[in-house]
Amino acid sequence: MPDFAAALSTLQPWQISGRIVAARASSLRCAGLGGLAAVGDTCRIDRGRQAPELLAEVAAFQGDSTVLLPYGEPQNVALGATVTLTPSLAVVRPTMAWLGRVLDAMAQPLDDGPPPTPGPVPRPLFGHPPAATKRQSLGERMLLGVRALDLFVPCKRGQRLGIFAGSGVGKSTLLSMIASHCTADCLVIGLIGERGREVNEFLRETLDEEARQRAVVVVATSDQPAMLRRRAAWLTLTIAEALRDEGKSVVCLVDSLTRFATALREVYLAAGEPPATRGYPPSVFAELPHLLERAGPGTAAGEITGLFTVLTEGDDTEEPVADQVRSILDGHVVLDRRIAEAGRYPAIDVLRSLSRTAGDAYGPDELALTRHARQLLQAHSESADLIRLGAYAQGADPLVDEALVRLPALEALLNQAPHDALDTAPFAALARALGVGG
Repeated sequence: MPDFAAALSTLQPWQISGRIVAARASSLRCAGLGGLAAVGDTCRIDRGRQAPELLAEVAAFQGDSTVLLPYGEPQNVALGATVTLTPSLAVVRPTMAWLGRVLDAMAQPLDDGPPPTPGPVPRPLFGHPPAATKRQSLGERMLLGVRALDLFVPCKRGQRLGIFAGSGVGKSTLLSMIASHCTADCLVIGLIGERGREVNEFLRETLDEEARQRAVVVVATSDQPAMLRRRAAWLTLTIAEALRDEGKSVVCLVDSLTRFATALREVYLAAGEPPATRGYPPSVFAELPHLLERAGPGTAAGEITGLFTVLTEGDDTEEPVADQVRSILDGHVVLDRRIAEAGRYPAIDVLRSLSRTAGDAYGPDELALTRHARQLLQAHSESADLIRLGAYAQGADPLVDEALVRLPALEALLNQAPHDALDTAPFAALARALGVGG
């Protein structure tokens, strides 16, 4: 009698297949998957002997055909090419063994190492955040290692902050400072739409070795297709969730949400959705909160503290993406080009930056110190033109008089080089700058 078990083990598993019936510059149309494929499913497209298989994702349905958005350039895709559904691409298996690795959007190595070891739990790439009523509360205050943030934009464990800045003002350097100094168990860093040169510099020069060993870095550079840039952001949050659910305190850094939104715009326009606000289809603003809400506390031990950069077009912090992100997050940090041009880094505008958890994050003495420092900075800002012109008379305003005395020490306190040692007592330094306590 033949060994049926052995014979069955040699059979190929059943597959759902279709055929390419039309192609455009950034999308493909497939017949034969109607009623079998769902939006978000992944598939492989056979390009014959001329090129390896092309990965794509189901984006929409038009009549009897399925709209596919490829993860690569669609060259050599022929009319009638076979399309095979591959559901396994929609899940990943992150684990703590991924720390120290640099991965692409498909979770494949970019660091010349072996493929990352899969964990025991499959996780959907486009998963959902924990139910709001089941989340833990925010944890204790976390030192981010940047004095301007620790003093004036306090961050609690599980909080989400946005970093808003124009190009070239120091967002990436600020992220590297946080990565090197923050008091977290592990880091997950998503570099979305970055220039290849900057990615290389970030990995080799900006990020120190200690931070590298406790970080997973996900990279999708600006020259890669929009689908890969989008997927890289989702992969970043999926990895962070896996580490959080192992009880770890995770800091998730994403640079940048603006390039993620730009990728979404390309994706949804290619899928046939009409443009709306400044050329962004409505689904862009629906997907942004789905991504951002995945950061935060979990349902048990562990949390994701999220820091997301936003590249403001023309330094306009009111443009649609910045405005939407600010409304979702728990605080915002504004980097100002004028401060950078004056030579103070990080170029954080303390007066325009805000943490929505500040009331619970400060102790009574700390709150009094930061409030007084803000008052001095505000008074000096309002009188800056008069001071610059020599029109301010000493004694006209006691607060301005004190600001003129204390400002050099405050500016020196806010100025911090990227590789300065972690300041574990920033409030003591602020008290000295304000002349409090001797």
